[in-house]
Amino acid sequence: MQQIPLTHTEFSEIQRLIYQWAGIYMTESKKALISGRLMKRLRHYELTSYADYIRIVKNPQHADEKQIMINQLTTNETYFFREPKHFEWLRARARKSTADSFRIWSAACSSGQEVYTMAMVLSEELGHSQWEIYGSDISEKILTTAIEATYPIAQSSQIPPAYLKKYCLRGVKESEGKFCFNDSIRARTHFFHVNLIEALPQNFGLFDAIFLRNVMIYFDRPTRQKVAESLMHFLKPNGNLVIGHAESLHGISEKLVAVQPTIYAPKVIVAE
Repeated sequence: MQQIPLTHTEFSEIQRLIYQWAGIYMTESKKALISGRLMKRLRHYELTSYADYIRIVKNPQHADEKQIMINQLTTNETYFFREPKHFEWLRARARKSTADSFRIWSAACSSGQEVYTMAMVLSEELGHSQWEIYGSDISEKILTTAIEATYPIAQSSQIPPAYLKKYCLRGVKESEGKFCFNDSIRARTHFFHVNLIEALPQNFGLFDAIFLRNVMIYFDRPTRQKVAESLMHFLKPNGNLVIGHAESLHGISEKLVAVQPTIYAPKVIVAE
Protein backbone atom coordinates (compact mmCIF):
# COMPACT_ATOMS: atom_id res chain seq x y z
CA MET A 1 0.00 0.00 0.00
CA GLN A 2 1.50 3.33 -1.08
CA GLN A 3 2.55 5.67 1.71
CA ILE A 4 1.14 9.21 1.72
CA PRO A 5 3.84 11.77 2.52
CA LEU A 6 3.35 14.13 5.46
CA THR A 7 4.59 17.55 4.41
CA HIS A 8 6.23 20.03 6.77
CA THR A 9 3.20 22.34 6.54
CA GLU A 10 0.81 19.48 7.35
CA PHE A 11 2.98 18.31 10.25
CA SER A 12 3.11 21.85 11.66
CA GLU A 13 -0.68 22.13 11.60
CA ILE A 14 -1.20 18.73 13.26
CA GLN A 15 1.46 19.71 15.80
CA ARG A 16 -0.46 22.93 16.52
CA LEU A 17 -3.80 21.14 16.84
CA ILE A 18 -2.66 18.43 19.25
CA TYR A 19 -1.04 21.13 21.39
CA GLN A 20 -4.22 23.20 21.32
CA TRP A 21 -6.51 20.27 22.08
CA ALA A 22 -4.40 18.15 24.43
CA GLY A 23 -1.52 20.35 25.59
CA ILE A 24 0.99 17.91 24.08
CA TYR A 25 3.97 19.38 22.26
CA MET A 26 5.27 17.06 19.56
CA THR A 27 8.77 17.75 18.28
CA GLU A 28 10.01 17.15 14.75
CA SER A 29 11.19 13.73 15.91
CA LYS A 30 7.52 12.69 16.23
CA LYS A 31 6.79 13.26 12.53
CA ALA A 32 7.07 9.56 11.66
CA LEU A 33 4.87 8.62 14.64
CA ILE A 34 2.15 11.07 13.54
CA SER A 35 2.32 9.84 9.97
CA GLY A 36 2.09 6.20 10.99
CA ARG A 37 -0.73 6.59 13.50
CA LEU A 38 -2.92 8.77 11.29
CA MET A 39 -2.37 6.84 8.06
CA LYS A 40 -5.22 4.44 8.86
CA ARG A 41 -7.59 7.40 9.21
CA LEU A 42 -6.61 8.64 5.75
CA ARG A 43 -7.28 5.15 4.41
CA HIS A 44 -10.62 5.09 6.23
CA TYR A 45 -11.76 8.24 4.42
CA GLU A 46 -9.96 7.31 1.19
CA LEU A 47 -7.97 10.54 1.32
CA THR A 48 -4.85 11.36 -0.66
CA SER A 49 -3.26 13.91 1.69
CA TYR A 50 -3.00 14.82 5.36
CA ALA A 51 -4.30 18.27 4.45
CA ASP A 52 -7.64 16.67 3.54
CA TYR A 53 -7.69 14.90 6.92
CA ILE A 54 -6.88 18.14 8.76
CA ARG A 55 -9.90 19.77 7.13
CA ILE A 56 -12.08 16.96 8.49
CA VAL A 57 -10.83 17.13 12.10
CA LYS A 58 -11.17 20.93 12.15
CA ASN A 59 -14.76 20.73 10.96
CA PRO A 60 -17.13 21.10 13.97
CA GLN A 61 -19.43 18.55 12.36
CA HIS A 62 -16.69 15.93 12.82
CA ALA A 63 -16.10 16.28 16.56
CA ASP A 64 -15.93 12.49 16.79
CA GLU A 65 -12.96 12.45 14.41
CA LYS A 66 -11.22 15.09 16.51
CA GLN A 67 -11.46 12.71 19.48
CA ILE A 68 -10.21 9.82 17.35
CA MET A 69 -7.15 11.86 16.37
CA ILE A 70 -6.45 12.62 20.02
CA ASN A 71 -6.83 8.92 20.81
CA GLN A 72 -4.35 8.02 18.07
CA LEU A 73 -1.69 10.54 19.06
CA THR A 74 -1.69 10.26 22.85
CA THR A 75 0.80 7.82 24.34
CA ASN A 76 -0.63 5.08 26.55
CA GLU A 77 2.38 3.16 27.83
CA THR A 78 1.66 1.75 31.28
CA TYR A 79 1.91 -1.44 33.30
CA PHE A 80 1.05 -2.81 36.74
CA PHE A 81 3.23 -1.63 39.64
CA ARG A 82 5.15 0.79 37.43
CA GLU A 83 7.63 2.79 39.54
CA PRO A 84 6.96 0.64 42.63
CA LYS A 85 8.35 3.13 45.19
CA HIS A 86 5.25 5.24 44.67
CA PHE A 87 3.05 2.34 45.71
CA GLU A 88 5.20 1.77 48.79
CA TRP A 89 4.61 5.46 49.58
CA LEU A 90 0.87 5.05 48.96
CA ARG A 91 0.77 2.05 51.28
CA ALA A 92 2.40 4.06 54.08
CA ARG A 93 0.21 7.10 53.36
CA ALA A 94 -2.97 5.04 53.58
CA ARG A 95 -1.81 3.35 56.77
CA LYS A 96 -1.35 6.73 58.48
CA SER A 97 -4.68 8.17 57.34
CA THR A 98 -7.21 9.02 60.04
CA ALA A 99 -9.87 10.41 57.67
CA ASP A 100 -13.29 8.81 57.33
CA SER A 101 -12.53 8.04 53.68
CA PHE A 102 -9.39 7.75 51.56
CA ARG A 103 -9.62 8.97 47.96
CA ILE A 104 -7.13 8.79 45.09
CA TRP A 105 -7.29 10.23 41.56
CA SER A 106 -5.22 8.75 38.75
CA ALA A 107 -5.45 11.78 36.46
CA ALA A 108 -3.97 10.15 33.35
CA CYS A 109 -4.89 6.54 33.97
CA SER A 110 -4.46 5.23 30.41
CA SER A 111 -5.77 1.63 30.21
CA GLY A 112 -6.21 1.34 33.97
CA GLN A 113 -3.18 -0.59 35.23
CA GLU A 114 -2.25 2.21 37.63
CA VAL A 115 -5.78 2.37 39.02
CA TYR A 116 -6.00 -1.37 39.68
CA THR A 117 -2.52 -1.41 41.21
CA MET A 118 -3.67 1.30 43.61
CA ALA A 119 -6.85 -0.63 44.31
CA MET A 120 -4.98 -3.77 45.30
CA VAL A 121 -2.63 -1.78 47.55
CA LEU A 122 -5.49 0.07 49.26
CA SER A 123 -7.53 -3.09 49.66
CA GLU A 124 -4.62 -4.67 51.51
CA GLU A 125 -4.11 -1.64 53.75
CA LEU A 126 -7.65 -0.36 54.27
CA GLY A 127 -9.74 -3.48 53.74
CA HIS A 128 -13.47 -2.78 53.92
CA SER A 129 -13.17 0.79 55.18
CA GLN A 130 -14.17 3.74 52.99
CA TRP A 131 -11.80 4.21 50.05
CA GLU A 132 -12.21 4.83 46.34
CA ILE A 133 -10.19 5.61 43.24
CA TYR A 134 -11.03 7.87 40.33
CA GLY A 135 -9.34 7.29 36.99
CA SER A 136 -9.44 9.73 34.08
CA ASP A 137 -7.83 10.06 30.68
CA ILE A 138 -8.08 12.17 27.54
CA SER A 139 -8.47 9.06 25.36
CA GLU A 140 -12.00 7.67 25.34
CA LYS A 141 -10.77 4.55 23.54
CA ILE A 142 -8.22 3.63 26.18
CA LEU A 143 -10.75 4.25 28.96
CA THR A 144 -12.86 1.43 27.52
CA THR A 145 -10.09 -1.01 28.41
CA ALA A 146 -9.82 0.46 31.91
CA ILE A 147 -13.55 0.06 32.52
CA GLU A 148 -13.57 -3.50 31.23
CA ALA A 149 -10.70 -4.36 33.62
CA THR A 150 -9.57 -7.20 31.33
CA TYR A 151 -5.96 -7.64 30.22
CA PRO A 152 -3.73 -10.09 28.33
CA ILE A 153 -2.61 -12.95 30.58
CA ALA A 154 1.04 -12.01 29.90
CA GLN A 155 0.56 -8.85 31.99
CA SER A 156 -0.34 -10.95 35.03
CA SER A 157 3.38 -11.54 35.58
CA GLN A 158 3.63 -7.89 36.70
CA ILE A 159 1.35 -8.60 39.69
CA PRO A 160 2.57 -10.34 42.89
CA PRO A 161 1.20 -13.93 42.99
CA ALA A 162 -0.70 -13.36 46.25
CA TYR A 163 -2.52 -10.34 44.78
CA LEU A 164 -3.17 -12.18 41.55
CA LYS A 165 -4.83 -15.03 43.42
CA LYS A 166 -6.86 -12.73 45.66
CA TYR A 167 -8.07 -10.09 43.21
CA CYS A 168 -7.96 -11.55 39.69
CA LEU A 169 -9.86 -14.12 37.65
CA ARG A 170 -8.48 -16.12 34.72
CA GLY A 171 -10.52 -15.93 31.54
CA VAL A 172 -12.14 -19.04 30.07
CA LYS A 173 -13.71 -19.89 26.71
CA GLU A 174 -13.92 -16.67 24.64
CA SER A 175 -11.84 -14.88 27.31
CA GLU A 176 -9.07 -17.47 27.32
CA GLY A 177 -5.65 -15.86 27.33
CA LYS A 178 -6.90 -12.94 29.43
CA PHE A 179 -7.53 -12.13 33.07
CA CYS A 180 -9.77 -9.61 34.82
CA PHE A 181 -10.21 -8.03 38.23
CA ASN A 182 -12.96 -9.19 40.56
CA ASP A 183 -15.92 -7.13 41.70
CA SER A 184 -14.40 -6.28 45.09
CA ILE A 185 -11.80 -4.18 43.26
CA ARG A 186 -13.91 -2.86 40.43
CA ALA A 187 -16.63 -1.58 42.78
CA ARG A 188 -14.12 0.89 44.27
CA THR A 189 -13.07 2.39 40.91
CA HIS A 190 -14.72 5.09 38.78
CA PHE A 191 -13.58 6.22 35.32
CA PHE A 192 -14.14 9.52 33.53
CA HIS A 193 -13.13 11.21 30.29
CA VAL A 194 -11.13 14.31 31.28
CA ASN A 195 -8.92 16.69 29.30
CA LEU A 196 -6.50 18.16 31.82
CA ILE A 197 -5.95 21.41 29.92
CA GLU A 198 -9.68 22.20 29.85
CA ALA A 199 -12.01 23.08 32.71
CA LEU A 200 -11.87 20.19 35.18
CA PRO A 201 -15.01 18.55 36.63
CA GLN A 202 -16.15 20.33 39.76
CA ASN A 203 -18.04 17.37 41.23
CA PHE A 204 -15.01 15.15 41.95
CA GLY A 205 -14.53 16.36 45.50
CA LEU A 206 -11.14 16.37 47.25
CA PHE A 207 -8.44 13.71 47.21
CA ASP A 208 -5.73 12.48 49.55
CA ALA A 209 -3.44 12.04 46.55
CA ILE A 210 -3.51 12.71 42.82
CA PHE A 211 -1.19 10.69 40.61
CA LEU A 212 -0.10 12.32 37.36
CA ARG A 213 2.93 10.26 36.43
CA ASN A 214 4.92 10.36 33.19
CA VAL A 215 2.61 12.95 31.63
CA MET A 216 4.28 16.26 32.42
CA ILE A 217 7.17 15.33 30.10
CA TYR A 218 4.79 15.81 27.16
CA PHE A 219 3.81 19.34 28.24
CA ASP A 220 5.71 22.58 27.81
CA ARG A 221 6.42 24.75 30.86
CA PRO A 222 3.23 26.90 30.77
CA THR A 223 1.05 23.80 30.40
CA ARG A 224 2.82 22.05 33.29
CA GLN A 225 2.11 25.03 35.51
CA LYS A 226 -1.52 25.25 34.42
CA VAL A 227 -2.19 21.54 34.97
CA ALA A 228 -0.33 21.30 38.28
CA GLU A 229 -2.11 24.33 39.75
CA SER A 230 -5.50 23.15 38.47
CA LEU A 231 -5.08 19.75 40.11
CA MET A 232 -3.87 21.34 43.34
CA HIS A 233 -7.39 22.63 44.00
CA PHE A 234 -8.63 19.02 44.20
CA LEU A 235 -6.27 18.06 47.03
CA LYS A 236 -7.29 17.80 50.65
CA PRO A 237 -5.35 20.18 52.96
CA ASN A 238 -2.78 17.44 53.59
CA GLY A 239 -3.03 15.96 50.08
CA ASN A 240 -0.20 15.20 47.66
CA LEU A 241 0.44 15.41 43.93
CA VAL A 242 2.60 12.55 42.64
CA ILE A 243 4.52 12.77 39.35
CA GLY A 244 6.86 10.37 37.57
CA HIS A 245 10.45 9.69 38.61
CA ALA A 246 11.73 11.23 35.36
CA GLU A 247 9.79 14.46 36.00
CA SER A 248 10.11 17.53 38.18
CA LEU A 249 8.01 20.58 39.02
CA HIS A 250 11.03 22.51 40.28
CA GLY A 251 10.57 26.14 39.34
CA ILE A 252 7.20 25.43 37.70
CA SER A 253 4.87 26.68 40.43
CA GLU A 254 5.41 28.57 43.66
CA LYS A 255 2.14 27.14 44.93
CA LEU A 256 3.53 23.59 45.25
CA VAL A 257 6.47 22.39 47.34
CA ALA A 258 8.30 19.07 47.17
CA VAL A 259 7.92 17.00 50.35
CA GLN A 260 10.16 14.33 48.82
CA PRO A 261 11.33 13.66 45.25
CA THR A 262 8.35 13.53 42.82
CA ILE A 263 5.81 14.10 45.63
CA TYR A 264 4.39 17.61 46.15
CA ALA A 265 2.01 19.38 48.50
CA PRO A 266 0.26 22.75 48.35
CA LYS A 267 2.41 25.48 49.86
CA VAL A 268 1.09 26.61 53.22
CA ILE A 269 0.99 30.40 53.50
CA VAL A 270 1.20 31.62 57.07
CA ALA A 271 -0.91 34.70 57.77
CA GLU A 272 1.07 37.59 59.21
